[in-house]
Parts: sequence; structure tokens; C-alpha cells
Amino acid sequence: MVGPYVVVLLVMFIAAVPVAFSLAGTSIIITLIERGVGFNPAFMVQKAVSGIDNFMLLSVPFFIYAGKVMNVGGVTHRIYAFAKSLVGSLRGGLAQVNVVASIIFAGMTGTAVSEAAGLGTVVMKSMREEGYKEDFSVAVVAASSTIGPIIPPSVPLVIYALMANVSVGGMLMAGLIPGLLMGGALMLWIAVLARRKGLPSGAPFSLHTVWSTFKDGFLPLMTPVLLIGGIVSGVFTPTEAAAIAALYATFLSVVVYRAVSLRELAEIARSTAVDTGVIMLVVAMAMIYGYLVTRAGLTDAMVQWMAGISTDPIVIGLIIIGFLLIVGCFLEATAAIIILTPVLLPVMQASGLDPMHMGVIVVLTMMIGLLTPPFGMVLFVLSRISGVSLHRIVVAVLPFIVPLLVVDILLLFFPVLVLLLPRLVM
Repeated sequence: MVGPYVVVLLVMFIAAVPVAFSLAGTSIIITLIERGVGFNPAFMVQKAVSGIDNFMLLSVPFFIYAGKVMNVGGVTHRIYAFAKSLVGSLRGGLAQVNVVASIIFAGMTGTAVSEAAGLGTVVMKSMREEGYKEDFSVAVVAASSTIGPIIPPSVPLVIYALMANVSVGGMLMAGLIPGLLMGGALMLWIAVLARRKGLPSGAPFSLHTVWSTFKDGFLPLMTPVLLIGGIVSGVFTPTEAAAIAALYATFLSVVVYRAVSLRELAEIARSTAVDTGVIMLVVAMAMIYGYLVTRAGLTDAMVQWMAGISTDPIVIGLIIIGFLLIVGCFLEATAAIIILTPVLLPVMQASGLDPMHMGVIVVLTMMIGLLTPPFGMVLFVLSRISGVSLHRIVVAVLPFIVPLLVVDILLLFFPVLVLLLPRLVM
């Protein structure tokens, strides 16, 4: 019965049926074929409810809300100004600024789409005024937005931790070094392209400007310190950290900067509820689907198939990365993590791969999927914001996938880069 589960799901995806309804519809259709009139939907309801009956999922709406409030509340401009004062003097400086700003902003939002939408408008306007080509500007924004879901706090890492039954705090800590490596790799790549393309340098470096922009953006810049420091010190859990992030973002945007009105706050809350509802519906339906495909033997079949190819953890890891790169072209990242983690987990364990180590690799690989057609969500967001055609964005973004893949494979070969902080801190 494994084949029909995959085939029916793919048919629904091709027919543009929303992910949650595709998962639910596939589960119902195959169960009806298996059991006929003896089908009892009660177990599906129980599985769906158990899927979202988890305290850790409370962090998801809080992180989404915090990112939206900071986008509207003027925090993005202060972060961008500080990043520009640090690296704006380099050749191709505004592109480098985007990466540094993304690293800082990653400690606040936790999602790639929020980062692309938040920083994208500011960065692309500035780069356009400085004479950068639109295609290049959009590509830099798209590539650097993938850092957001890796550096804590991270919604995809929280969801992976839930699906893989590993420590949420440890999973968040595991993403810090890889996120910084992604930023470093992108900055090196941009430096090479800047020299080849003859990109302009910005204003000379000034300590006075750095200090001035740091003071102006001090409170937003303290957000990652507050969240990561609180989790590491044990003052609050990752779920409580999400609530604190939401409260802090509201305080900055409404009270300190007075950039968000109560009406706008209500609209942000409504938008957060919609986004959260979509994610929770996908999680609930994925729990049903995951249970059924596991019962049908898909996980056992994948373990046996990969074991037949090799028992070497590196080879298995490379196969998983290749598989996820293909999946990322056709399935939204969060949905893919929810659906595939229960399937891939036995494969990881059978080959001796640490689930926490592989969690960062899985999420990073799926973030690369946000940059690949035909379902690259970041591509659609930036095309709408910039007005640049999707085809031009895809062509411009493809070279930036190279440094991200290099980091992905580097993490596979050197697990210590992922596991060092969780082992020290947790």
C-alpha cells in the first residue's frame, strides 16, 4: 500500500490542492480502499488532535507574531543602518550589508519569508539607488533570507524537534554556528562576485557612525541576546522565549518607537492567527498521514533500501540531502519537514546519524528549496515585492545556492559544528 499513498499525494499536489487537504484526502482515500465500509474516522481525529496537542507548538505563533511586529515597527531600518555602518565600506558593500542584517534579523523572526519580506523592501530600495542591478539585489536578499530559519529562534527547527522528539532547546542551539557559517560563506561568495562584476564600495568606515547606529538600534539588537541568553541560562524555556520575544517586539514597536497603532496590532494578530492556523492544520493532517505510511511499511522500506546502497553515515547523509533537494522543488519547506521527518528518522538512526545533527541539515536543505522553482516561496514573495519576473530571479539566484550547499555538506562531514553548542550548553 506504500505506492498508492505516494501516488495519490503527488496527484493532489499537481492538482494544486492545498497541502493540508492533500494529506487528509490521501489518508481518507487510501483508508477507504483498505477497509471499505468498515472505515472508522475516529482514529484519524485522535491522531490529528494528538499531533497539535503539544506544548512546544505554542512557540510557533509567538515567533510569527514577533517577526510581523518588528517588520511593521521600524526595527528593520535600525538593524539595516547598523549593518551598513559595519560592512558598507566593502566592495559590493550593500550586498554584504544584507547578509549581516539577515544574521541579526534571524535572531528575531525565525522564518525565511518574514526575513525576505522585512529586509527585502529596505535592502532592494537602497541597492537600486546605489546602481546595483535588480536581479543581483533580489538574489542576495533571497539567499541571505535562508539564514533566518537556522539561527535561533527558528520555527522550522522547533517543528523538526517536535517531529523527531529531540530537545527543542538543544535544536535551537545547534543552529547558531551553522547560521553564522552560512553568513560567512555568502559574504565570501559576494566578495568574489563583487570583484568580478566591479561592484561599487560604500562610504568609508567610521567608528562614529557605527556607534551612532548602534545606539539607535540598541534595543532591537538586544533581542537575540535576550532570547538566546535566556534559553542558555535556563531562565526560560524555548516556548517561553517565544512569548517574551512577542512581548518585547510589541513593547518596542508600540511603546518605544510608536510605529505601530492598536489597529495595526490587531491586523498583525489576525494575520498571525491565519498563518498559525495553516501550520497547525498541516501538522495535524501530517500526523495522520505519517501514521498511515509508517503502518504501511514506508519507513522500513526506506531503511532497507538505503542500507542496501551503503551503511556509511556520510553516504546516507548525502542521499538524504539529494532527496530533500528534489523534494524542496515541489513541496513547501515546513510541510516537507513535518511529512518527511518521521520517515527519515529511522533511516538516520539505523545508519548512526545523530537526529539533532541531521535536523539542522534537513532544515538547511529545505531552506535551499525555498530558492528553487517551481514552488520556491521566497522567490514568489520577492517577485511580488520587487516587480522582477520570476524567471529572472531564478536565473540570478542559482549561483547563490553554491555556497549554501557547500555549508550543508560541510556540516555533514563535521558534526561538531552542529553539536558543539548543544553539548556545552544543554
